[in-house]
Amino acid sequence: MYVAQPSEEFPKTPGECEAVDRGSPPVTEAPPAGTEAPPPPPHTGSDAIWFNQDGWGMASSALAWLLVFYAEVVVVFVLLLPASGSTPLYGLLNGALFTGLAFLALASHVKVMCTDPGVVPKGGATPELMENLSVEVRPGQTLYRCPKCCSIRPDRAHHCSVCKRCVKKMDHHCPWVNNCVGENNQKHFVLFNMYVGLLSAHALLLLFLHVVACTEETGNWSRCSGGLFSHLVTVCLLFLLCFESLLFLVFTAVIFVTQVQSICTDKTAVERLKMEKRAWARRSGWTNMKDVFGHPCSVSWLWPFTTPNRPRRADTDQCVV
Repeated sequence: MYVAQPSEEFPKTPGECEAVDRGSPPVTEAPPAGTEAPPPPPHTGSDAIWFNQDGWGMASSALAWLLVFYAEVVVVFVLLLPASGSTPLYGLLNGALFTGLAFLALASHVKVMCTDPGVVPKGGATPELMENLSVEVRPGQTLYRCPKCCSIRPDRAHHCSVCKRCVKKMDHHCPWVNNCVGENNQKHFVLFNMYVGLLSAHALLLLFLHVVACTEETGNWSRCSGGLFSHLVTVCLLFLLCFESLLFLVFTAVIFVTQVQSICTDKTAVERLKMEKRAWARRSGWTNMKDVFGHPCSVSWLWPFTTPNRPRRADTDQCVV
């Protein structure tokens, strides 16, 4: 398992970049001629476990799990169990559906949090490697070295100030998932927002049906607690559930739409924010969707446990200057 440590400081000069790769103190002069440069650190693929040690991100991720578990408890023990006596099929079906959506949402959260978003190996921009690659690049191309993490930055990669790494096709850093959203985990991030939105909509629907049944059949709201909680506790729990569901339904719906738009237009949030000029080929929105979710289109698009099957692009492609 690779553990990212956002608190560590990375060198910013070519000599210090070389020291990171060699494991020696910072130097300012190039090594003697004929000295063989060590290879760059191995790349952690999307199948490796990735975890970001950011305090705020870990707290936000834990809060997301607590909110999902809170909704599960209130829906099952306040909305469904009291109604299971008269309509057991209603409680069973809705309970299974709500629990299934909660499971898929949390599974997507784990996948987007523990998947390498597409980081570039750090400390690889040594003078020897830069010199060797400068001979191999095509005319009109330029090698970009990140001064913050000392990596050779591929095309469309950006440096994350939280992860302290360059991320390929970085969209943004989300504290709710304690990770960057990049080319390797964007599918799981979209699924996470989709399932949380569906979970919130289902909770609001069950809450609405519960209120209607209580006011029409009994005419007395105090009798709708089902004996599990007092009247005051029931009202507080349902009010918090309503507020949470409305908030996250709107929040996740907006993010879901913006993410789908970003995928279809093949332009990340960072690229739109920086108003970067497009230097890559335009493709159809459907092709971009398959590039993120996998090819061909199948039910696996909705399953958070599958890795998208898409062609790998070379990491050494650079912007044309």
